[in-house]
Amino acid sequence: MQWNSDRELFALMKEKLYTPVVGDILDAMGYYHQFLPQAIRPLRDDMKLAGRAMTVLMIDVFGVQKKPFGLLTEALDQLEEGEVYLASGGGRRCAYWGELLTAASRTRGAVGAVVDGWHRDTPQVLEQNWPVFSMGCYAQDSSVRTQVADYRCRLEVGNVTVLPGDIVFGDVDGVLIIPSKVADEAVEKALEKAAGEKTVRKAIEAGMSTTKAFETYGIL
Repeated sequence: MQWNSDRELFALMKEKLYTPVVGDILDAMGYYHQFLPQAIRPLRDDMKLAGRAMTVLMIDVFGVQKKPFGLLTEALDQLEEGEVYLASGGGRRCAYWGELLTAASRTRGAVGAVVDGWHRDTPQVLEQNWPVFSMGCYAQDSSVRTQVADYRCRLEVGNVTVLPGDIVFGDVDGVLIIPSKVADEAVEKALEKAAGEKTVRKAIEAGMSTTKAFETYGIL
């Protein structure tokens, strides 16, 4: 392997890889449902993230609660370095992310947030220069509409099952989940394929036909 720690792994992924090539490798390995819903996008196109999933389960509530926000503060306070706050659940009736959650997560060393729903405080989030992915912006407050019911739990986002510790990788083309049990193999193969794609592109730009390039390199 080309890395000795998660920090080195995530830096390598952000530098060398992109979600399409990793998705292709996961398909080849038999993992066909690893991309989160298409509507989940980075707040800026240049945002990229790689880290371990810290999963968060959201539920709907209706009105003032005995414990506002549920387990939200507890979930934020136990975030660890190199983790991605990944939240899903409920009916998306309000924003699941905002300025103060960004500040709390960033300060704890987390490397990004992915929410299967809306964010708010867009200018204040962007000025922190920290990757956030969501379905878009919506200012509606969460306090009387949703709660964190659990964290570090099994989560389903679209067709994807996410377990705590799985790798979350996101860029302008989407967000995918690499199961932790195959992460080393998937990343190694993706690095090889990314290098191969550069070779194929050079060959095509030098005049080789697409058919011949595929026959020669087996990459398209």
